Amino acid sequence: MSTTVMAKAKIIKGGSFLIEERNLSEVFTPEDFSEEQRAIAKTTRDFVMGEVYPNRNEIENKNIDLLVSLLRKAGQLGLLSFDIPEKYEGLGLDKVCSTLVAENLAPGGGSYAVSHGGQTGIGSWPIIYFGTEAQKKHYLPKIGTGELLAAYALTEPHSGSDALAAKTRAVLSEDGKHYILNGTKMWITNAGFADIFITFAKVDGEKFSCFIIEKTFPGVSTGGEEHKMGIRGSSTRTIELNDAKIPVENLLGEIGKGHLIAFNVLNMGRFKLGAGCVGGAKAAMKESIAYANERHQFNKPISSFGAIRQKLAEMAIRCYAVESAVYRTAGLIDQALEGVDADDNAGIMKGIEEYAIECSAMKVYGTEMLDFVADEMVQIYGGYGYSQEYPAERVYRDSRINRIFEGTNEINRMLIPGMLLKKAMKGELAIMQAAKQLMEELLSFPSMEEEEEGVLSEEQKLVRNAKKVVLMIAGAAAQKYMQNISEQQELLMGIADIIMEVYAMESTLLRTQKFIQANSEEKADLRIEATRTFISDAMDRIEITARPLLAALVEGDMLRTQIAALKRFTRHTPYNSIQARQRIAVAMSETGKYIF
Repeated sequence: MSTTVMAKAKIIKGGSFLIEERNLSEVFTPEDFSEEQRAIAKTTRDFVMGEVYPNRNEIENKNIDLLVSLLRKAGQLGLLSFDIPEKYEGLGLDKVCSTLVAENLAPGGGSYAVSHGGQTGIGSWPIIYFGTEAQKKHYLPKIGTGELLAAYALTEPHSGSDALAAKTRAVLSEDGKHYILNGTKMWITNAGFADIFITFAKVDGEKFSCFIIEKTFPGVSTGGEEHKMGIRGSSTRTIELNDAKIPVENLLGEIGKGHLIAFNVLNMGRFKLGAGCVGGAKAAMKESIAYANERHQFNKPISSFGAIRQKLAEMAIRCYAVESAVYRTAGLIDQALEGVDADDNAGIMKGIEEYAIECSAMKVYGTEMLDFVADEMVQIYGGYGYSQEYPAERVYRDSRINRIFEGTNEINRMLIPGMLLKKAMKGELAIMQAAKQLMEELLSFPSMEEEEEGVLSEEQKLVRNAKKVVLMIAGAAAQKYMQNISEQQELLMGIADIIMEVYAMESTLLRTQKFIQANSEEKADLRIEATRTFISDAMDRIEITARPLLAALVEGDMLRTQIAALKRFTRHTPYNSIQARQRIAVAMSETGKYIF
C-alpha cells in the first residue's frame, strides 16, 4: 500500500482536535502532495476533460451506453482500481490518491462523478474490506477494469435514514445452498447497468446482513429509471427481489453484522463526497469567473464590481477551508493505515472508523459549501443562470442531492456530537475532563492570557477559544441530559455546527501556517487574508449558534456566567474582510480560476 509522506508519529485520535493542538508536521495539506499523488490527479483531470466533459450533454440526456463506455475507459486507465489491493490486480493507492480522484472527477459533471463514485466506492469497498478471499479474487479484478459494474442497495421505501429498519428478508433454502430474498430497494445508483448489487437484508427477518447479488440471479429485476431534479444522466432505479436465489457463498461478512459493512463504508463515502464537493466548487468558480470577466454592464466587466467580487472571494475562501480539512482528514487516515497489511481488513476498518467524526463533518460542511457556491454562481449569471443553455443551472440542480446522499446532513449533524460523547464515555477522549476543567476556570477569576505575537497569532487564540465554546456547551448538554441526549436533536445539530466550524478553522489555520513555514509571508499573503477572513466570520457564526444552545441548557446565574464566557471567547478585533475579499477576487479574475 502506498503511503502519504508525513512525519511518523503516534496515531492521532479522531475528535482529538477539540482538546489537543497539532504540530505542523502532523498535518497533511494539498501542498504536501507527492509526485505519485499529483500524477493520479493529472490522469483523472486529463480523462475527465478529454473524455467526459465534451460528452456531458449526452450523458445528461441519459445516454447510458456512453456512460458505461466511459466507465470502462476509466477502468483501462486504472481509475476504477485505485482502492483495490495490488494482490487483486488493483493499484492499492493511498487515501490521498483516492481523494484526489474524487475531487478531479467533479468537472465532468455530477452525473458521471456519481456513477464513477458508486463503482469505486460503496459498490466495491464492501468486497475489498469484508469479502472472503474467494469473493475478492472473483469480483475485484473485474470491478477494477469495469468488466463488472457495481451498485449499493441499502435504502428501502420505508427505511431511509433508519437503515436497520429494513424489511427485505432473507431465508436459507431447505437444501442450505441459497438464501431466498424478498423485498424492494430504492434510489439505487447505477442500477440500470450494474452487474452486481451490494445488498442488505435481514436473515430470518432479524439479523441485518449483506449479500453480493448478481443481476442474472433468478428473481432479481429492476424498475424504471427515476426522473430526478439533478444528476439526471446517472441511472437510478429500484431493485425488486422476488424469491431471489442468492448462493450462500455470496453472503458478505457475517450474518447479523451487516451494520458493520453499511456504516463503515458510509464513513469513507462521506469524506470522499466532501472531496468531490471541493472539485465541484473549483469547477463552478472557473465558470463563474469566466462569465464575470466576459459579461459587461455599464461599460465594465461585472468582475470589477464589488458585489460580484464579494461573491467570488467568498466562494474561494469557503472552498479553501473545506479543501484544507478534507486533505487533513485524508492524511490522518493514511497515517492510521501506515504499516497495516492490505489483507488486514479489521485493521483497515479500525483506521477509517477512527475518523468517523471528521468524515461526517466533511460531508456536511463540504456539501453545504458547494450549495453556497452553486447558488452564488446562479446569481452571478443572473437570468442566464436560470437557463439550461448555461452551466449554472445544472451545477445548481446537481449539487442539491449531496446533502441527502450518504446519510442526510441532519443525520450526520446528530452523529458528530453523538460519536464524540460516545468516545468520551468510553474513555477514548478526555472531553468530559476538559469540560470540567473549563467550568472550574469559568467559576474562578479569569486568568490573564499572554498576548502572542506574529502572523496569525490572533487567529490561533480564536481557534483555542472556539474549542472552549464546544467544551462549555457539550459539557452542559452531557450533564443535563446524560444518556438521553440523543433525543435532543436541535441541541445536537447546533453543537455539530460549532464542532465543524472549529475543525475547518483549525485546518485552514494550520495549512496557511505550514505554507508560510515552507515559503514566506509574502508568498502567503492571499492565504493569510483568506484565513483571517474565514476565522473572523466563523467566530461570529459560532457566537450566534451558541447563544440559544446555552439558553436551552442552563438558566439564572449560570446562564449569565456562560453568556459572559461566550462573549469573552468569541471577542475579536474586527478585520477588514472587505479589502481582503477585493484582493482575492482581483487575483481570481486575473488568473481565471481558484487561486489557492
